[in-house]
Amino acid sequence: MRGRVLITGASGGIGEAFAVLLAGEGHALGLVARNEGELNRVKGVIRSRHDVEVGVFPLDLGLPESPEVLAARLEESGFAPDILINNAGFGLAGHAVELSRVEQLRMIDLNIRALSDLSLRFLPGMIARRSGGVINVASVAGFMPGPGMAVYFATKAYVLSFSDALSEEVRGTGVTVTSLCPGPVETGFQRRAGMRTERFSGPIKPWTAAEVATAGWTAFKEGKRMVVPGWSNKLGAYGGRATPRRLLLPLLKRAMAGAKA
Repeated sequence: MRGRVLITGASGGIGEAFAVLLAGEGHALGLVARNEGELNRVKGVIRSRHDVEVGVFPLDLGLPESPEVLAARLEESGFAPDILINNAGFGLAGHAVELSRVEQLRMIDLNIRALSDLSLRFLPGMIARRSGGVINVASVAGFMPGPGMAVYFATKAYVLSFSDALSEEVRGTGVTVTSLCPGPVETGFQRRAGMRTERFSGPIKPWTAAEVATAGWTAFKEGKRMVVPGWSNKLGAYGGRATPRRLLLPLLKRAMAGAKA
């Protein structure tokens, strides 16, 4: 189906890749992120290639009032999302007690509160229309605890659990809820998190944002509850879930210590 797709965190990375992919299929887009200049850059790229509607909504979704502001702006512009892609989020590397408490709470507001608000805000309309759905961008981090990125890993565990439950609740309504759980991706995430990008230069090549977006979109169209792109990422995700915590936690702690810039 071709419809209106709202994408958060659309100023780069996976969000931009989703925008380019879906524009190519003829979907109208609403792009949300803090950086208005980058949103307009993405809009320009898309409009130069595809004749689709592209609306730009610069907002910091980490602010509690922003989802309400966004909903009002969407209503004013006549943009009722048929599909929501919750991609906005960030992480911080380091010991939780040493990192900024304010920034970690902002992470929770963006990664959890905003994602939940938008999902709950727009799902009723999708269910009433018996079509569309939500893609929530989680992570392989959601399968395990993350000493060295404790709050980030915990937020992604929430996204995964929340999405799984919603997927079951909307079963049979014509609506799909899919969680996308990538591993390392070539985006600006690592710089924002304070991590060394060269940690991904090992034998396992990180996926590109375009590859991850394609995997997520394909899974959504197939009605899948969850997708973990790549066999190595599946092994890490399910292996981490199955490994006893007393063995897993020290390994993850050492890995995350080596990743911090």
